[in-house]
Amino acid sequence: MQKFAALVVAFACSYVVFAQEPAPVRPKSGKVEIFKEADLKPGMQGYAWTVLSGSEPEPIPVEIVGILKNQWGPHQDIILGKMGGKAIRTNVAGGFSGSPVYIDGKLVGAVALRFSVFSPDAICGITPIELMLEVNDFDESRPSDARTPDKVAVRESVPVSSGMLAQVVSAGASGAFPSNGVMVPIETPLTFAGFNEGVLREFSPFFQQMGMTVAAGGASSTLTDSKPAPGWQHSLQPGDAVSAVLVTGDMSVSGMCTVTYNDGKHMLACGHPIFNLGPVDMPMAKSEVLMTLASQFQPNKFGNATEIVGALRQDRHSAIMGELGATAAMVPVTVRVRSFGDNNAVRKEKDLHFSVFVQQKWTPYLMMLTLFNSISGLNDFAEETTYRLSGKVEFDGQPGLSIATMLASSEAPAPAPIQLAGWWGDKFNRLFLNSVQMPKLKSVDATIDILPERRVAVIENAWIPSSEVEAGSEVPLRVFLRPYRGERLERNFTLKIPTDLPKGEHRILLSDADTLNRMQSVAGMSDRFMDIPQTISLINQERSNNKLYISLVEPRPTVFYEDKTLPSLPASVINVMQTGRTASRHLVSSAESAVEQGSIPFDLMIDGSYSLRVTVK
Repeated sequence: MQKFAALVVAFACSYVVFAQEPAPVRPKSGKVEIFKEADLKPGMQGYAWTVLSGSEPEPIPVEIVGILKNQWGPHQDIILGKMGGKAIRTNVAGGFSGSPVYIDGKLVGAVALRFSVFSPDAICGITPIELMLEVNDFDESRPSDARTPDKVAVRESVPVSSGMLAQVVSAGASGAFPSNGVMVPIETPLTFAGFNEGVLREFSPFFQQMGMTVAAGGASSTLTDSKPAPGWQHSLQPGDAVSAVLVTGDMSVSGMCTVTYNDGKHMLACGHPIFNLGPVDMPMAKSEVLMTLASQFQPNKFGNATEIVGALRQDRHSAIMGELGATAAMVPVTVRVRSFGDNNAVRKEKDLHFSVFVQQKWTPYLMMLTLFNSISGLNDFAEETTYRLSGKVEFDGQPGLSIATMLASSEAPAPAPIQLAGWWGDKFNRLFLNSVQMPKLKSVDATIDILPERRVAVIENAWIPSSEVEAGSEVPLRVFLRPYRGERLERNFTLKIPTDLPKGEHRILLSDADTLNRMQSVAGMSDRFMDIPQTISLINQERSNNKLYISLVEPRPTVFYEDKTLPSLPASVINVMQTGRTASRHLVSSAESAVEQGSIPFDLMIDGSYSLRVTVK
């Protein structure tokens, strides 16, 4: 009986830690008084507001443990807190970032960090609101009379209980703090909707390295436009869930955290960066939380982005800042996937429509991710499959881009869909990493044909009647290709020998696209000041790998400069060009000049090359 009484007393004592007055009315947008960091004392009681399920935030009791001095950086302290209530079960979950903490109706800061896994206590790090307000200094859209909390310059540290720190350290999974610091930012749940599980498995390591947890979602169809939805003026109240939107439409990607403060036009959230991009122009959406997964290892919120209500303008060290009612530009993308039968007729097709966030680092990666997802998880997939892609990119004020390729399954480590997605993403990488100017994309369209066999052929050999030819004559040419598991193919071509071709030895080159594209690609990558029109021109000149190319090769040099190919240049001209070049504008040259005579189209991916030597009499 005495043991039972002791247990009751122990339970009552543990409960008293968070016994407080009834929770105050949830915070609203507008000016709010802040709780100065210098006035914080260990043991103070407050509430953090966050959404655990649905769209209404709930109060979570928080006890101030103390202040970790310089934890967030030089002169950047972190407030240490212990969460109670439902957080005892859920722990400090992904998506809690930004949850505003109030004491006596005054705003303290935002829940933003957590300790190591398997902690028996819901210990959190709180980013002081003073530090978050510094993000406003980077915003040029804010009017001078904007309603913002008064900034406090003086911040002093409150000593942290050594007993509490010892308890937290001993609670870690390895008996120590995480290897990357005493506290780490809470993972941002990155919600994918309309994505195949295999796609998430392939790409999740990249997102995890950036501190984001990949989670499933289901709101792909509700986000079809980046324009703010009606009623945006009253959205994103403190404690609400907010999402940064990367992709919208038939597939969507968004990162979720919690709103800390809203002055009526601008809002602060997260208490740490999402992507650490600095200035940004990204759609911002309301969110609903489906559930909060309780876990000592990886607690996490699962939810959906619902309506676009503005645009994120800053993604900084201590917070993200968004402007309500603003519109962030996105690139509309259409992908048509067609499945072919054995009779070479289209069996079925589907059209996917979505929009992609515009940013030099993220746009190419998102283009690759969405293209890979478009052809993943289909019943049409088979081990022996060939993918034929054709795409068009329209620009604002620039000529369009037209590209095509073909990729077949092989024994390479990377499967064909990944290789195809990488090829597609590389084109946007070259555009968005341009050091002269940013491209302005109007639309992107791609058609992907899924062909039910491995369609690849290797150039085997070639034949001409005689190795001695005359200038100005026409020479019959026969080329032989070996397809994968099929009969040898034969094609005929008539080669025109130029009348001004010098006497002597030359080569007839039969090759795939990569052989001819290689030198131009090197020239393009070596020029740091190639602008967007030149980059577009160079990409448009790339040959497609479903053709066999016939070229006449002369022993005279070719110079590749910017997007131009200058064959058979005299040595005197090359010397003048070399004299006028700069360190940032390289000339790439080849000892030979390959003058294309034509090409033979195939419904196969062509690989390899073959040369015939001829003598002009």
